[in-house]
Amino acid sequence: MIYKLLFLAIISGQFFVNKTLAQTSMGQASTSEKTGTLYDQAYGNDKWQKMDIYMPNTRNDSTVVMIIVHGGAWVRGDKSEFNPYVAALQKLLPNYAFVNINYRLFRNGKNGFPAQEEDMKSAVLYLEKRLEELGLPKRIVLLGASAGGHLALLQAYKNSGTIKPAAVISLFAPTDMLDMYNNSSNPDVAPMLSELLGTTPAEDPGVYRRSSPVEYVTASSPPTLLLQGGRDRMVHEEQAKILQKKLDSLKVINELKIYPDEGHGWTGPALFDSFVRVASFLKRNAR
Repeated sequence: MIYKLLFLAIISGQFFVNKTLAQTSMGQASTSEKTGTLYDQAYGNDKWQKMDIYMPNTRNDSTVVMIIVHGGAWVRGDKSEFNPYVAALQKLLPNYAFVNINYRLFRNGKNGFPAQEEDMKSAVLYLEKRLEELGLPKRIVLLGASAGGHLALLQAYKNSGTIKPAAVISLFAPTDMLDMYNNSSNPDVAPMLSELLGTTPAEDPGVYRRSSPVEYVTASSPPTLLLQGGRDRMVHEEQAKILQKKLDSLKVINELKIYPDEGHGWTGPALFDSFVRVASFLKRNAR
């Protein structure tokens, strides 16, 4: 059942906030000794610049820290939506610590990009400074869905902190903003990107390139797992293929799994398969 919960909140490619959990996530920071979870750890001064840290029952030199980033087209969403995701992954990766983050959202003309990218950098740097205190080794992997996958990829390829990520996992994330603007069959995509980035490619193509993860791939980029729906009208499967082509050209370890009958998110057996693939990929490559 738990594997079906995560993507039930996706409608037309967007994550919607569970209001009760969202209100809890914006309350006072607290520690649950029973679960070993640190809630609402502030990495900045904004109310959205918070993270939940889920500690494993056993920590040792092989423990890995996974940073998880929610989606929502950069304008909506909350870390609470990924709670079922964390619970599912804890079963498959019991030696992992999980860090579920919020970031500033683009709303009412405020917090335009790259505010979200900057928050991702700040969250990672904050976490890196706390690893020793938490008894966690300096081994980080990144995972994000949709807009969160875009931020995870940018962090992995462009903005790595003092610790290079051991791997990055993208679920149906934008990888080439210029291509996405110019070639999407969804009429909502171009206006959404031009609002977020504050311009169009005709006016400033450089902004679109600078916000595209594919532009920052190098031969030393971390192993990358791409999970994509074949019927995704928000982020077309070509976005994953563009990134894989770049990764292949530089001989970066990568895997692409396309679920041909799925859209922008999925449930049931396909979602279970995704979790299993994530765990398998990390066991083989996150060293």
